[in-house]
Amino acid sequence: MSQNFGKLFLLPVPLAPEAREKSFTPYWTAIANQLKTYIVEQEKTARKFLKEGGLLIPQSDLKIYDYGKHKRGQSVEMFFKELKAGEDVGLMSEAGCPGVADPGAEIVAYAHSKGIQVVPLVGPNSMIQALMASGLTGQSFAFHGYLPIDKNDRSKKIKELEQLSMRHRQTQLFMETPFRNNQLFEEILKSCTGNTELCVAVNINAPDEFIQTKPIAKWKLQKLDLHKKPCIFLLLKKA
Repeated sequence: MSQNFGKLFLLPVPLAPEAREKSFTPYWTAIANQLKTYIVEQEKTARKFLKEGGLLIPQSDLKIYDYGKHKRGQSVEMFFKELKAGEDVGLMSEAGCPGVADPGAEIVAYAHSKGIQVVPLVGPNSMIQALMASGLTGQSFAFHGYLPIDKNDRSKKIKELEQLSMRHRQTQLFMETPFRNNQLFEEILKSCTGNTELCVAVNINAPDEFIQTKPIAKWKLQKLDLHKKPCIFLLLKKA
């Protein structure tokens, strides 16, 4: 590893607007106040997080690279000028941990390819927190991100995950775009057997956080509105 390069610090951010005190550690604040350059998913929200996290440096002194959706797929080399010059840089996501279900993974991969040290900080992660609170097995688990949009393909995938969970005794985690949560939830209830355990984790770290695990048969008796709410689903079918 070249000693001339700076370090890329991965700075987790809150999962919910009201979760500032749950999210920022003293070490996070200390690191943020040592950095002058950031690579972020969206500049406006990144500046908000820096202010909430206790940044003392005038934000006008910062260099912020906006790694928004319109810039993905292009070369990321332009974001590495400061790192290659020996300056430490921070990477921030829109929510939770950079690089986990997040486009920042491409930035991290490029850093490794150039021999730049990557330093992850402790912070909120919806998948891990949902798994912690689910009561399902944490000895073996897999996160699948978004399931297919097509209804038939989605149903098929859910059934595959259910069988996979039973065969390997492995908790299966997945998510959906918030405005399609209700459709996914209904599809899970239709596709899975009654004794399959399902955890629904909603608005993690927010004041209205909701995390419950119960068999599919019992979920069918409950009315649940998940529309436009950040949500993680966890499945485990016991033999």
